[in-house]
Amino acid sequence: MGIFADSFKLILSLDTDLFEIIWLSLKVSMTALGISCALGLPIAGIFSSTNFYGKKTILMFFNAMMALPPVFVGLILYIIFSQTGPMGFLNILYTPTIMVIAQIIIIIPIIISVSVEILEHIFQEYKDIFETFEVDLIHRIKTTVYDARIPLITCILTGLGRALSEVGAIIIVGGNIIHHTRVMTTTIALETSKGNLSMAMSLGIVLIFISISINFMVMMMKIIAKKYSYD
Repeated sequence: MGIFADSFKLILSLDTDLFEIIWLSLKVSMTALGISCALGLPIAGIFSSTNFYGKKTILMFFNAMMALPPVFVGLILYIIFSQTGPMGFLNILYTPTIMVIAQIIIIIPIIISVSVEILEHIFQEYKDIFETFEVDLIHRIKTTVYDARIPLITCILTGLGRALSEVGAIIIVGGNIIHHTRVMTTTIALETSKGNLSMAMSLGIVLIFISISINFMVMMMKIIAKKYSYD
């Protein structure tokens, strides 16, 4: 019980190091999520609104990428962006930038795969109207994405939860450097190994609170979606 008491005391004291770690975690994950949505939603819109050769194969690839081990993503990025790698001249290894890239690779298959299923359902409702009025592809995508906005928020929040819980790839490419690339999940692993359970538990409590908040928002979005027949 003493560890829990110390953990809550650390949170309530607004410890600078603790909130620096929390802030970096949120900044990296939110940036990765924003970029993933900006790239993934239009791609999902194209897949749901058109038929072309190789579409099913590409979708199978994105579905398979959802199960891609994060540590493998971290290893590949490390090889590519290390000093001896082909992109080593960019010098982004052990920086928040490479951490964002790692999370994008992990998140974007989720955004695309889940969004395609949602958007295809909505597109079928409008298909005859689009064909009757000869609506172009861009406006088809805009209309479909806008009409599916509520269930898509559920997909986006799922991606955020996946990003915040990531540790394998982040610790490889970020290096867990204090005041630079140390985020919540990597700090929990480090502080636990050092025996500093109060700090580890504090971050664990914050992660649980964020996770509960995300799941609550997902639940509310599903209720709203059901109410307005987005099923």
